[in-house]
Amino acid sequence: MERRTFLQQGTLASISALAFGGVQAAGKTANGITAPAAEKTFNMNYAPHDGMFKNSAGDDFLDQIRFMHDQGFRSIEDNGMLKREPAMQEKIGNLLAKLGMQMGVFVIDSGDNWKISLTTGKQEFVDTFLKTCKTSLDTAKRCNAKWATVVPGFFERKLPIGVQTGNVIDALRRGAEILEPQGLVMVLEPLSDTPELFLRTADQTYEICRAVKSPSCKILYDIYHMQRNTGHLIPMMDMCWDEIAYIQIGDNPGRKEPGTGEINYKNIFKHLHEKGYKGVLGMEHGNSGQGKDGELAVIKAYRDSDNFL
Repeated sequence: MERRTFLQQGTLASISALAFGGVQAAGKTANGITAPAAEKTFNMNYAPHDGMFKNSAGDDFLDQIRFMHDQGFRSIEDNGMLKREPAMQEKIGNLLAKLGMQMGVFVIDSGDNWKISLTTGKQEFVDTFLKTCKTSLDTAKRCNAKWATVVPGFFERKLPIGVQTGNVIDALRRGAEILEPQGLVMVLEPLSDTPELFLRTADQTYEICRAVKSPSCKILYDIYHMQRNTGHLIPMMDMCWDEIAYIQIGDNPGRKEPGTGEINYKNIFKHLHEKGYKGVLGMEHGNSGQGKDGELAVIKAYRDSDNFL
């Protein structure tokens, strides 16, 4: 029977039971929307983001977090946390603490991430980056964050690659000096969105982290981007393992939930589990389906991929 038939005949709780293969206890968000509760937490620590379950939980991010908790998720991530009002940052942090959930990454975004900036070595870009690092400390305290994403901008093609790399290392060293005393870790993210981005591969990022030499400068290994740029996902992950502090998820092509593309996420999650990875796995992707059906499909996809034991 199609899921649409169940929507017509039953409640969200019955759909959840179908998706998870067991009887679930339904809960409610603060706005009264019925939320199907998960039977158990996941084997790995997956982190949804704002908007991923808005059709099931409503537009209020706090209600979405409660819904995520009911589904068995124990972390969130929020790229735009830095731009939220301080009072909201505190509310999010307090709710996560109350629910026993963990805050994943937010982005240290000075406005220079998507243009030529730190590769130039120009003081104006370094100053803006350092100022944003300082602001990020307050944000991290409010929401109990331990990791923050850093993107060093585009290539400066007028300069040799070694000089650009040196400029980025110098800026990151100064940023790490600000973040390290509070224990906030900037995780450098190699990306695939455009060839103009300076940071492209895990091994390049590994080299930079080795040069910065700080526990506050590590790698964000986004599996979606690394599949597009290099492939060879598990071996490359293993080679760079000592510098990886955070991992993100997205299938390729499409950047949607596991099972919608070519990546064997069940094998990857099993590998990470066997390596003893206890960190966050950020769900850095969209939903392949629309509405509540699409959101339930995301949860089911993670239940299926997480079933590796």
